[in-house]
Amino acid sequence: MNFQETIHWLYNQFPSYQKKGKSAYKENIDNVQLFFDKYNFNLQAFKSIHIAGTNGKGSVSHMLCSVLRQSGYKVGLFTSPHIMDFRERIRVDGVKISKEFVVDFINKYKTSFEQINMSFFEMNVAMAFNYFAAQRVDFAIIEVGLGGRLDATNVICPILSIITNTSIDHTNLLGDSLELITAEKAGIIKYKKPILIGEKNLCSYIIEETAKKLNAPLYHASVHNYKSDLKGDYQNKNINTCVSAIDILRPTYNIKHEAIINGLLNVVKNTGLLGRWQILNNKPQVICDIAHNYTSIQLVVNQLLQLKKNTYIILGFSQDKDINSIVSLLPEKFKYYLCGSHNSRIIDPNKLSDYFEDNNLCYEIFDFVFEAHDYLIRKTEENDLICILGSTFIVSDLLKYLDKA
Repeated sequence: MNFQETIHWLYNQFPSYQKKGKSAYKENIDNVQLFFDKYNFNLQAFKSIHIAGTNGKGSVSHMLCSVLRQSGYKVGLFTSPHIMDFRERIRVDGVKISKEFVVDFINKYKTSFEQINMSFFEMNVAMAFNYFAAQRVDFAIIEVGLGGRLDATNVICPILSIITNTSIDHTNLLGDSLELITAEKAGIIKYKKPILIGEKNLCSYIIEETAKKLNAPLYHASVHNYKSDLKGDYQNKNINTCVSAIDILRPTYNIKHEAIINGLLNVVKNTGLLGRWQILNNKPQVICDIAHNYTSIQLVVNQLLQLKKNTYIILGFSQDKDINSIVSLLPEKFKYYLCGSHNSRIIDPNKLSDYFEDNNLCYEIFDFVFEAHDYLIRKTEENDLICILGSTFIVSDLLKYLDKA
């Protein structure tokens, strides 16, 4: 198989959460463990940092990668989902995994994947860990796919675990209460390995109790005064978490103060991060952000309100979101443009209209995000603001469209 055929096989042979949602979620880590055991893979072949959380885990992962790179280390980065290209998920020193490695790896292990019946994400994990070992990285930053305890990445024993925060999301998979969701994320804590909490809340005691049972040193993120090229106001919390993690590592590893400053100022350049308060145009200002749950959308909306501009919001949601709660926090002063996607997980925009009617919000409906974008580019003034949010898939659709335009 060539690269495109390989990617097609990956997506279609077994379920992908990015495309199918709940039906692709595996409620154990047995498959991945079985694969690594079968091939005697050394899961300690590289030092890993494991990052879970409802929001911010992607940004913190990229920030840490950037800082460690500025310190001269060779750094692997595993994140999901991708926005433009499958290979974004697996990087070394900011460079995407080669097409040749992807093709060779799948061809080599295809029969085993079929025998074990591994999911799309489980195969991603197997590929990433093999690639990092082959590349002899000094560190691998591993972002949890979903939850923590039962996530395929949870086969590692990291030098540091991080839980950025916990709030309500993915209730159909992780539980319908903050207590249950927090317990799932606390499942990444390992015996005697340090755990960092990025933001404390009413359920942080669950993480603290788990850490105590496992004799894991517990840390809480402290406030730090650093700047980043990531401009969303919400990134201040992620900066605090990143720098607090570096403080835990610094007694053992050589990470200079200048590396922290330069790493945080060059996250996009060093890691290729997309979709976080990403400015696509200036006149009118066009911003996209993958905020997709109540807490993250609330943070973006609060920042938009501070800008005091005529604001137009293009949005779409995945079917597993609490739409009623999210729509209830949207200001009446903004105008909304509801859109769909070829991705079957995105709600038909026509089904969203009742929520917007009930909240007295002014809206229009478009089949796709790029149609709403082009319409607003023609309609708005230079000082207006257009924001695209609500789903990684909606942002992905627009960025792919603009890349080809």
